[in-house]
Amino acid sequence: MNIVAGINEREGENLYNSAVLVTPDGLSGKYRKIHLFRDEKDIFEKGNLGLPVFDFGVYKIGILICFDWIFPEVWRILAMKGADVICHPSNLVLPYAQQAVPVHGMINRTFNITANRYGTERDVTFSGKSIISDPFGKTLITAAPDKDEVRIMEMDIEKAREKMITPRNHVFNDRIPEEYLSLIS
Repeated sequence: MNIVAGINEREGENLYNSAVLVTPDGLSGKYRKIHLFRDEKDIFEKGNLGLPVFDFGVYKIGILICFDWIFPEVWRILAMKGADVICHPSNLVLPYAQQAVPVHGMINRTFNITANRYGTERDVTFSGKSIISDPFGKTLITAAPDKDEVRIMEMDIEKAREKMITPRNHVFNDRIPEEYLSLIS
């Protein structure tokens, strides 16, 4: 079993909001959050490891953290790098991600797992409702908003590898990158 968990990571004088990928063999990967939310900008450095995808042979995992969810580009990049499953450990305070994450899965044909915090700490309330969604935008599992839950499910990874929308339309091959140049200006 592989586990993705959020951590605060120190490297020298820098602190990162990171997630680690741990397998039975030990630490197998790491991602540092690139889209910092509110006061995180006063505490953490922006991630500097890019958007890695970790290959386990039968499936590939990409990782995003919390506020990264709102940027469609990062989901697309991970999917184009071959991620079948995108893991998304979170401390969500806005109620929108649980609606958007399945849509990111649908438009990129990936399984998405958002593990979200619940409860209140100081004056901050977390939205709970962790979810697992499939490559067609369907939410397969929604956890309670206010208690711990552990769910296990099987995923047919081949569904994430089928990028055809119709017999003549492909999620990635039908893109027209030259039309999207304004995204980088």
